[in-house]
Amino acid sequence: MASIFDILGPVMVGPSSSHTAGADRIGLIGRQLLGRQPQKATIYLHGSFAATGEGHGTDRAIVAGLLGMKPDDMRIPDSFRIAKEEGLDFTIQKKEIRGAHPNTVQMILEADGADSLDIQACSIGGGRIVVSKLDGIEVNFNAESNTLIVHNQDQPGHVAQVANILSQKNINIATMQLFRDKRGGYAVMVIETDQIIPDSAISWLENLDGIIKVTFLNVSGAEDE
Repeated sequence: MASIFDILGPVMVGPSSSHTAGADRIGLIGRQLLGRQPQKATIYLHGSFAATGEGHGTDRAIVAGLLGMKPDDMRIPDSFRIAKEEGLDFTIQKKEIRGAHPNTVQMILEADGADSLDIQACSIGGGRIVVSKLDGIEVNFNAESNTLIVHNQDQPGHVAQVANILSQKNINIATMQLFRDKRGGYAVMVIETDQIIPDSAISWLENLDGIIKVTFLNVSGAEDE
């Protein structure tokens, strides 16, 4: 059943829930997955985002999200100026992405002390988004739930190890998706959880042999206990 938010759309700075609010959320999720504010961002707009994005403020909304602004932040129209003040160097280009949703953006984000992030996501209306690629691996999640993302070498034992540490920390798994580029190659686990995953569990996972990168998307903003 549709909620009142599905009908009315999100609280936001306009003009468009898909081209503005959704674009801001993509930038915000990119920032959260990088783990800090990026110092450099290469942004590629595809389809409708490329054709009408400037008029809808898509470009400014994405940059605003990278700066940590939410869709209702009144500073979104000034995000380009604020980015310069805060040391975010960004470029925006148009790009045809084969098979992508019309409202798609690809971002390559970089910051000192963090692994670079290549993220592709689309805005599907009402401020909702879907992340479709991470570092070249096809994924599929909406970033609306607490989400653990584990990049690892595709080898036996990793799924069991991750599930075991979550069980020890009394973390309930809501959904788990597994993606890889090829057998024995680069893999990504996307695990939605009901609880906040403590930093101690993240650190333990990061030190496992064959684990490349671990990111936790805390959508509630609450601190772990």
